[in-house]
Amino acid sequence: MSPSGSKSRTTTPSAFEQQREELVREIAVGMEQVLQNINQLNRNLESIITVGNEFGSVEALWSQFENFMGRPEDENGNGDGKANEGHEENNKRRGQDEERESTFIQER
Repeated sequence: MSPSGSKSRTTTPSAFEQQREELVREIAVGMEQVLQNINQLNRNLESIITVGNEFGSVEALWSQFENFMGRPEDENGNGDGKANEGHEENNKRRGQDEERESTFIQER
């Protein structure tokens, strides 16, 4: 090959090289958009976590309340037993309701 032939190749890229450069540019643009979307997702997740952390004290308070209400009556300081009678009455009614429901279902 002559030196002038190699100069023309270096100054004017082939169709393949032009297409490759265009595809590389498109890929770069696409990767930039992906990066921007990931950054936006990260910011959204951080804000969600921040909002969730704001409820930590409320959750702790409800947890304490739940633990307190879940204790047996003698541990709550009500040793008279009257409150326990109400719970027993509710449990009896609940059991009767469940029996009626199961009988109704079996009849169908």
